[in-house]
Amino acid sequence: MHPRVNILGVRVSAVNMEQALETVFGWVDRRESRYVCVTPAHVIMDCHWNPDLRSLFNDSGLTVPDGMSIVWLLKAKGFRNVGRVYGADLMLEVCRRSADRKPRHFFYGGETGVAEELAGRLRARFPDLRVAGTCTPPFRPMNELEDLGVVERINASKADIVWVGISSPKQEQWMAGHLGKLTAPVLIGVGAAFDFLSGRKRQAPRWMQRAGMEWLFRLGTEPRRLWRRYAQYPLFAALVFAQWVGIKKYK
Repeated sequence: MHPRVNILGVRVSAVNMEQALETVFGWVDRRESRYVCVTPAHVIMDCHWNPDLRSLFNDSGLTVPDGMSIVWLLKAKGFRNVGRVYGADLMLEVCRRSADRKPRHFFYGGETGVAEELAGRLRARFPDLRVAGTCTPPFRPMNELEDLGVVERINASKADIVWVGISSPKQEQWMAGHLGKLTAPVLIGVGAAFDFLSGRKRQAPRWMQRAGMEWLFRLGTEPRRLWRRYAQYPLFAALVFAQWVGIKKYK
């Protein structure tokens, strides 16, 4: 178990990439059913407005610091070894280290064709990667029969790790709702990583990521879709300050 830090009521795991990898592979080896949430600042704000969503993040096996602002807050709290666990990098590192352990990977999410393109690119990059299957869910809510079919398909694939890329909060709701229904022990919600690693969308340069400016790059590439998300950042900063000085408390 890793320590967690309360950021606006969300219990964020004080981990770095190496610790996250060790934890994920430990769950696979022990067949422990867990899910992983990646957590940038805008997701913390989503949880701030939605207590039910906050509970899903707090019930996860890991709620990792995906954004640099979260990393800086954890370091300020005294966790000096914390590092960014970015969803796309987490997927790459898990796939890279799968050569020795041979877990089976299932890719669930993305627009039509994205999961297949993602699996193909990852297999080209890591020839020993074992791809159990892919599935692109409809954008509309699935009925009970359709959902049962997805569960049966994933279970039949004998997957060990299910990568979920259907954006937040849908992916967290899906993972929490399917924990125990799926025989795969580990579910990891990585959102836009499907688009980035399949080549559908460009990632911010590394220097922008390290400087905490990735949000600015993404806003420039998709302003209509993302402006509401990033418009919350000043409020996020104000709420964090209020929590820090004790004006506002979060259970």
